[in-house]
Amino acid sequence: VLAFNKAIIDATRDLCVTYQPNTAFYEALGLDGMRILEETIDYIGDDHFVIADAKRGDIGNTSRYCASFAFHALGADSVTVAPYMGADSVEPFLEYEGKWVILLALTSNKGSQDFQHASQDGGQPLYAKVMQRAAEWGTPDQLMYVCGATQAEKFAELRALTPDHFFLVPGIGAQGGDLEGVCKHGMNDHCGLLVNSSRGILYASDREDFTQAARDSAKALQQKMAAALKKY
Repeated sequence: VLAFNKAIIDATRDLCVTYQPNTAFYEALGLDGMRILEETIDYIGDDHFVIADAKRGDIGNTSRYCASFAFHALGADSVTVAPYMGADSVEPFLEYEGKWVILLALTSNKGSQDFQHASQDGGQPLYAKVMQRAAEWGTPDQLMYVCGATQAEKFAELRALTPDHFFLVPGIGAQGGDLEGVCKHGMNDHCGLLVNSSRGILYASDREDFTQAARDSAKALQQKMAAALKKY
């Protein structure tokens, strides 16, 4: 696993700004997985932004230890957090200077329809209430939102809700998200988007050419993003 990770990083390092290891895949390997995750993040180094995709979010005293794991033990720059338990479950992550919370808002999976679109008082969907309330907890220099590319038709609304915050945008690649729509409606004057492709790059090939295939896939997305930066 570590050799695979290093090969992918070597093949894509000059094409991306961020790496996003999902902690669950390493937790499933037990103590060896934790070592591999730590060594992977060390190998990425300081010149790329590292997202610990852990989707934490528990009561305050538990969240403090989750934050310590992500920021101290792993050395990640940011961590994904679920907002369901409210402010006291998120605020411990915001206490770390120079670190970021990436809060789940409107996700790319089909199950997002179950709760995130549910109408609140006044007809506002739950994801909008989450974004507006959370903006009171952290500044645009501390807090991002997960906004899925499979729901690109919502991005004009999402950007109006939070004009200055960055969005982490999964769903490009294997999930078939709409990159053009995301860029057209989601960019602000400092770009404001971290576009994520995972399986579409990692598993671009299951043959010996997997590193070249990963690079080709990453380069194609990087070129699309470069064009969008000029266009929008």
